[in-house]
Amino acid sequence: MPDRKATQTFKLDRLATPIGVALLVTDDDGALRALDWGDYEQRMLELLRLQYGTVTLRDGRAPRDLLRALSGYFKGDLDRLADIKWRVAGTSFQQRVWHALPKIPPGTTMSYGALAAKLKAPNAMRAVGHANGSNPISVVLPCHRLIGANGSLVKYGGGLERKRWLLRHEGVGV
Repeated sequence: MPDRKATQTFKLDRLATPIGVALLVTDDDGALRALDWGDYEQRMLELLRLQYGTVTLRDGRAPRDLLRALSGYFKGDLDRLADIKWRVAGTSFQQRVWHALPKIPPGTTMSYGALAAKLKAPNAMRAVGHANGSNPISVVLPCHRLIGANGSLVKYGGGLERKRWLLRHEGVGV
């Protein structure tokens, strides 16, 4: 975990997508630290605060490679998300969940319980859900691919309509 007493300064950029304006927060190394939606900016700021303590955002361009990869994803090149360099702070368990999310292939879904079992914590489905809901890097860490045990769409920080759009975009019939 970073020193929570020191102020963390990141760049903030915006990218128009088919489902709204994406807010892109990057560090000086060009790593993505947060991706959320313009209409959920307060949520993003709270997640950044919980991870890093005091955060200052200054306007700045996201790296060209990041913008190209995200634009490519939204144009249908689903594998482009793997090209994005990202970095997160969080608890050990959150880290495990967030690193597992990109291993769920585009076009597939997994239940919270199945991911908990995959992480060798079969009784931790609620903890998986909590970590998933605290994911600061929407889309790239594809929390939208987690669904309820009965196949229902449950909870998405950017709204269920965006979750539905992302899953359809990836070829999941919902």
